[in-house]
Amino acid sequence: MFKHILVPIDGSETSMLAVSKATALAKTFGSVVTALYVVDPYPFTGVGADFAYGQSQYLSAATAEANTALDAARKAMTEAGVPVTTVVGEGHAVHDGIVRALESTGADLIVMGSHGRRGLEKLVLGSVTQRVLGLVHVPVLVVRD
Repeated sequence: MFKHILVPIDGSETSMLAVSKATALAKTFGSVVTALYVVDPYPFTGVGADFAYGQSQYLSAATAEANTALDAARKAMTEAGVPVTTVVGEGHAVHDGIVRALESTGADLIVMGSHGRRGLEKLVLGSVTQRVLGLVHVPVLVVRD
């Protein structure tokens, strides 16, 4: 039914629940899986040497964090017998990076976690999941914590 599953992760416990659900689905349908971590490559604004140094430090830390999260997802899926491709994507907003990855991989299902924020917290922090739901034209399985 689903040939290619995209699993956006952020290293949280909730995203690992999505990895677990995607693993089960991939085993059931014989799907290919891509685990994705999105990094904003330019979170700073400014000019000069101090800006460049801060940018370099940020990218190193963000890439290390992405690799740690992707390694955990890869390990969980591999131990379950599901081969997975891992990708560090880029986007000024996480939902943009997810949509770009969806287009480039040709995935036909997204499995992603949601922290279940409500009310003012959701309004202030936004919802990556909500934005993805509004932008994509493939099924999205939302795993709640």
